Amino acid sequence: MVTFFEASLDSISVHHVGNSSQNEMYALSEQPLTLKDELISKLLMQYFLTPFEKTNEVYHLMHSSGELNLNEIHHFATQLFEDKDKFHEVSEQIAKYLYKVSNHPKIKAGELYIAYFNKVQIEGNPLDAIGIFKSENKETYLKVYPDKGGFQMDYEENAININKLDKGCLIFNIEKENGYKVVVIDNTNRSQDAAVYWKDEFLQLKIRNDNFNQTNNTLSIYKNFVTQKLDDEFEMSKADKIDLLNRSMKYFKEKETFEMDEFADEVIGNPKAIESFKTYKQQYEDEFETPIGDSFEISTNAVKKQARVYKSVLKLDKNFHIYIHGDKELIEKGFDDDKHMNYYKVYFKEEA
Repeated sequence: MVTFFEASLDSISVHHVGNSSQNEMYALSEQPLTLKDELISKLLMQYFLTPFEKTNEVYHLMHSSGELNLNEIHHFATQLFEDKDKFHEVSEQIAKYLYKVSNHPKIKAGELYIAYFNKVQIEGNPLDAIGIFKSENKETYLKVYPDKGGFQMDYEENAININKLDKGCLIFNIEKENGYKVVVIDNTNRSQDAAVYWKDEFLQLKIRNDNFNQTNNTLSIYKNFVTQKLDDEFEMSKADKIDLLNRSMKYFKEKETFEMDEFADEVIGNPKAIESFKTYKQQYEDEFETPIGDSFEISTNAVKKQARVYKSVLKLDKNFHIYIHGDKELIEKGFDDDKHMNYYKVYFKEEA
């Protein structure tokens, strides 16, 4: 999705942002960072841009009122794209704004980096991009070096691991009227309330409704429908549910285009269940204001992502796991009256 083999780092400013709810302050640098040599520039490029090579989701900046010009980051990005002479001044405003929204007690203080890149590619298009990154976690490193026929050891405290970017986003100079193209990284506070401040409060992002996200959302909705909703209307065994999930994954792996009616007939089959799924899907679209077409090109990257969370494992107490990959007719469920226990009978031709 994002590549940077032709990219260059144009400018970078560094500030420190504390937690406003903890009475921590922010500290602004007086001028942009001066890079001592080409190696530091390459290391910074690795630190900032490498994590985005694996991102697939593309977002847009937005505002809850619908007025895009009220999104502060969109305003700052537009200023930078239109006048790079204001780079450091605008970077200070971004730091102050991040400090303003850093008001959850679990948000960590850290360094904020504002960078301007040239020729970063997104979807094959080389563009100028603004990077906003924050480092919150520090590590201690040991250094071993030769000395007088032997070796000596030293250490560096509160150092940054360039292979672990905590938070970051790239804003690309394209589709300004839609909120620019934005990719984002957030590797801290994933399960905490503090996590929402980066994407939701600071950046205010809305995911782009492209083929990747329509594929991803449809598979996610169907998985939730099978595992959580079907029990309300039908009596189904776990083996039957796994079969429905396997059939849906097979459909998405073999087809190039999703067609709702075709998918419903080939995968779900039961007319009542089909109508229930369509209603369930519509409720999702209404709740999250994310329309999903009845026909769209299937994204193989989204299918690969969902395949990792689609479960085909039947767990039986703590003794057995049965992996079901094919014909569910080859597995039967029963109850043994003498042992007062459930059982599964599995048919096969030969052992692998």
